[in-house]
Amino acid sequence: MSKVLVLCTGNSCRSQMAEGWLKSMLGDLAEVYSAGLEAHGINPFMKRVMENAGIDVSKHTSNVMSEYKDISFDYVITVCDHAKDNCPYFQNALKRISHSFDDPADATGTDEEQLVVYRKVCEQIRQFCIKFCNEEFGVLYT
Repeated sequence: MSKVLVLCTGNSCRSQMAEGWLKSMLGDLAEVYSAGLEAHGINPFMKRVMENAGIDVSKHTSNVMSEYKDISFDYVITVCDHAKDNCPYFQNALKRISHSFDDPADATGTDEEQLVVYRKVCEQIRQFCIKFCNEEFGVLYT
Protein backbone atom coordinates (compact mmCIF):
# COMPACT_ATOMS: atom_id res chain seq x y z
CA MET A 1 0.00 0.00 0.00
CA SER A 2 1.32 3.43 -0.94
CA LYS A 3 2.00 6.04 1.71
CA VAL A 4 1.33 9.73 1.04
CA LEU A 5 2.44 12.64 3.22
CA VAL A 6 1.01 16.13 2.71
CA LEU A 7 2.98 18.99 4.25
CA CYS A 8 2.29 22.66 4.91
CA THR A 9 3.41 25.24 7.42
CA GLY A 10 1.07 24.64 10.37
CA ASN A 11 -0.97 21.54 9.47
CA SER A 12 -4.18 23.39 10.25
CA CYS A 13 -5.80 24.10 6.86
CA ARG A 14 -4.32 23.22 3.47
CA SER A 15 -2.61 19.94 4.33
CA GLN A 16 -5.67 18.93 6.36
CA MET A 17 -7.93 19.60 3.36
CA ALA A 18 -5.66 17.58 1.08
CA GLU A 19 -5.50 14.72 3.58
CA GLY A 20 -9.29 14.62 3.78
CA TRP A 21 -9.79 14.68 0.00
CA LEU A 22 -7.07 12.11 -0.67
CA LYS A 23 -8.39 9.72 1.98
CA SER A 24 -11.87 9.93 0.50
CA MET A 25 -10.63 9.47 -3.07
CA LEU A 26 -7.98 6.80 -2.54
CA GLY A 27 -9.67 4.70 0.11
CA ASP A 28 -7.66 1.50 0.63
CA LEU A 29 -5.15 2.33 -2.13
CA ALA A 30 -3.01 4.50 0.15
CA GLU A 31 -2.34 5.55 3.71
CA VAL A 32 -2.56 9.33 3.79
CA TYR A 33 -0.93 11.51 6.44
CA SER A 34 -0.54 15.24 6.89
CA ALA A 35 1.88 17.31 8.92
CA GLY A 36 3.35 20.75 9.23
CA LEU A 37 6.66 22.34 9.99
CA GLU A 38 4.77 23.30 13.16
CA ALA A 39 1.42 22.15 14.58
CA HIS A 40 -1.11 24.99 14.78
CA GLY A 41 -4.18 22.91 15.64
CA ILE A 42 -7.25 22.22 13.51
CA ASN A 43 -8.70 25.37 11.97
CA PRO A 44 -12.46 25.58 12.66
CA PHE A 45 -13.23 27.24 9.29
CA MET A 46 -11.39 24.44 7.48
CA LYS A 47 -13.36 21.85 9.44
CA ARG A 48 -16.65 23.55 8.62
CA VAL A 49 -15.90 23.83 4.90
CA MET A 50 -14.76 20.22 4.64
CA GLU A 51 -17.82 18.95 6.51
CA ASN A 52 -20.05 20.99 4.18
CA ALA A 53 -18.26 19.28 1.28
CA GLY A 54 -19.07 15.88 2.79
CA ILE A 55 -15.56 15.11 4.07
CA ASP A 56 -15.24 14.05 7.71
CA VAL A 57 -12.13 15.53 9.31
CA SER A 58 -13.34 15.14 12.90
CA LYS A 59 -10.61 12.61 13.72
CA HIS A 60 -7.78 14.64 12.17
CA THR A 61 -5.02 15.89 14.41
CA SER A 62 -2.42 18.59 13.84
CA ASN A 63 1.01 16.97 13.57
CA VAL A 64 4.60 17.93 12.91
CA MET A 65 6.64 16.19 10.23
CA SER A 66 9.22 14.85 12.68
CA GLU A 67 6.50 12.48 13.96
CA TYR A 68 6.75 10.66 10.62
CA LYS A 69 10.52 10.64 10.15
CA ASP A 70 10.70 6.84 10.39
CA ILE A 71 8.01 6.17 7.76
CA SER A 72 9.01 5.55 4.16
CA PHE A 73 6.68 7.61 1.98
CA ASP A 74 5.98 6.96 -1.67
CA TYR A 75 4.77 10.52 -2.17
CA VAL A 76 5.57 13.73 -0.31
CA ILE A 77 3.32 16.61 -1.35
CA THR A 78 3.95 20.16 -0.20
CA VAL A 79 1.00 22.53 -0.46
CA CYS A 80 2.81 25.79 0.30
CA ASP A 81 6.15 27.28 -0.68
CA HIS A 82 7.30 27.58 2.93
CA ALA A 83 6.99 23.81 3.44
CA LYS A 84 8.58 23.15 0.04
CA ASP A 85 11.58 25.30 0.92
CA ASN A 86 11.97 23.94 4.45
CA CYS A 87 10.95 20.29 4.08
CA PRO A 88 13.64 17.80 4.90
CA TYR A 89 14.33 15.18 2.30
CA PHE A 90 12.38 11.99 2.90
CA GLN A 91 14.94 9.37 1.91
CA ASN A 92 12.66 6.81 0.34
CA ALA A 93 10.02 9.03 -1.24
CA LEU A 94 9.43 7.92 -4.82
CA LYS A 95 8.10 11.31 -5.77
CA ARG A 96 8.00 14.82 -4.34
CA ILE A 97 5.24 17.07 -5.61
CA SER A 98 4.84 20.76 -4.84
CA HIS A 99 1.80 22.92 -5.43
CA SER A 100 1.41 26.15 -3.51
CA PHE A 101 -2.09 27.21 -2.46
CA ASP A 102 -3.05 30.51 -0.86
CA ASP A 103 -3.41 30.21 2.91
CA PRO A 104 -7.09 30.65 3.74
CA ALA A 105 -6.12 31.47 7.33
CA ASP A 106 -4.95 34.84 5.98
CA ALA A 107 -8.55 35.73 5.02
CA THR A 108 -10.10 38.73 6.72
CA GLY A 109 -13.60 40.12 7.05
CA THR A 110 -16.79 38.65 8.39
CA ASP A 111 -17.09 34.93 8.97
CA GLU A 112 -18.98 34.57 5.69
CA GLU A 113 -16.33 36.55 3.78
CA GLN A 114 -13.63 34.32 5.24
CA LEU A 115 -15.62 31.18 4.41
CA VAL A 116 -15.72 32.26 0.76
CA VAL A 117 -11.91 32.15 0.73
CA TYR A 118 -11.84 28.78 2.50
CA ARG A 119 -14.32 27.32 -0.01
CA LYS A 120 -12.24 28.61 -2.93
CA VAL A 121 -9.02 27.06 -1.59
CA CYS A 122 -10.87 23.86 -0.69
CA GLU A 123 -12.09 23.53 -4.28
CA GLN A 124 -8.59 24.22 -5.65
CA ILE A 125 -7.17 21.50 -3.40
CA ARG A 126 -9.96 19.10 -4.42
CA GLN A 127 -9.10 19.66 -8.09
CA PHE A 128 -5.39 19.10 -7.34
CA CYS A 129 -6.23 15.86 -5.51
CA ILE A 130 -8.38 14.65 -8.42
CA LYS A 131 -5.47 15.22 -10.80
CA PHE A 132 -3.03 13.51 -8.43
CA CYS A 133 -5.29 10.46 -8.04
CA ASN A 134 -5.83 10.24 -11.80
CA GLU A 135 -2.15 10.56 -12.70
CA GLU A 136 -0.52 8.59 -9.90
CA PHE A 137 -3.11 5.92 -9.07
CA GLY A 138 -5.24 5.69 -12.20
CA VAL A 139 -8.31 6.46 -10.08
CA LEU A 140 -10.66 8.44 -12.29
CA TYR A 141 -12.52 11.34 -10.74
CA THR A 142 -14.12 14.33 -12.38
